[in-house]
Amino acid sequence: MTARACTIAALGLALAVSSGCGSQAGPSATAAIPATLLREARPIGSGPRFHPTARGPVIGACRQSLGSRRAVHVELFAANRVVVFAGGIGVRGPATRTAGRIAHARCYGALVTLEPTGVVLLRPGRQWHLADLFRAWGQPLSQRRAASFHARAGDPVRVYVDGRRRRGAPGGVPLVAHGEIVVEVGPRVEPHRSYTFPPGT
Repeated sequence: MTARACTIAALGLALAVSSGCGSQAGPSATAAIPATLLREARPIGSGPRFHPTARGPVIGACRQSLGSRRAVHVELFAANRVVVFAGGIGVRGPATRTAGRIAHARCYGALVTLEPTGVVLLRPGRQWHLADLFRAWGQPLSQRRAASFHARAGDPVRVYVDGRRRRGAPGGVPLVAHGEIVVEVGPRVEPHRSYTFPPGT
């Protein structure tokens, strides 16, 4: 697990302990967590809208080997909650999973997710865009909609790259190696500026 993932896991545990089982949340539960992380933290939404499955087409040639890949991290926030990017985007089964991660599949497309963390693995050789990822996921993306969430009038879908707002069509945002991309619908969430990628990606 990466350092960032450990921090987020610890944060989630602290928030769960402070708010679970009808107990009163006390300041000591989150006192050790940096204020910046607390401002960025949002719970994962419940229900199918927040956990859409991978149902789109394989983009690019579906090859038996995963091969050399570049990684980008993509997050989606809607209705002030986390929407989980499905593991298995761009993958064709049968697939073998170990601890929730795809360890082997029949074939792999040009952009894939092996686990529901938002880490997207890109085959080099061409420039991929956010529209390609959402298409492979089987979810819509436009200035008015991201997955099953619709933007309100005057408040379009927002995209941030490494913490900076990107204007224009969300689908046109390039997927750049080791980039941190945040897509938001609804209330603003302070976007992450970076992500700690696993070694070798």
